[in-house]
Amino acid sequence: MRNVTRLRHDDSGTAVVEAVWAAMALGALLLLLMAGGRVVVARQAVEATAAQSARAASIARTQNEARVAAEGAATTGISEQGLRCVTSQVIVDVSEFAAPAGTPASVQVTVRCQVDLSDLTAIPGMPGSVDVSATAQSPLDTYRER
Repeated sequence: MRNVTRLRHDDSGTAVVEAVWAAMALGALLLLLMAGGRVVVARQAVEATAAQSARAASIARTQNEARVAAEGAATTGISEQGLRCVTSQVIVDVSEFAAPAGTPASVQVTVRCQVDLSDLTAIPGMPGSVDVSATAQSPLDTYRER
């Protein structure tokens, strides 16, 4: 009977199990922090790229030049920011270029980036990517010929 009682109260080996569980929990927490940080940085980069693209489009003289300038600025901005986009999309609205001079008008650019998280998917339920988008407007010179 003494041996049975001793086996019930023997705690040898539980410290190892607890250490393994703690290490797994800490690892999962670190992966979540890395994923969250990557998404926050990507969101800021996409917002900056959208603003830069809208500004580039608003300086152009024609609708076609504005579209090309915005798309070029977005491509450059995404690469300079170091974004790891699975896919990216730039939507440029230059329809207000048709407004007559003297009428307030603006250019709107939306940048979308599907941020890659596939290297952080060790946690069950973690998506392989997250969509991040931002829209920015930049005014056209009201009295400039369009």
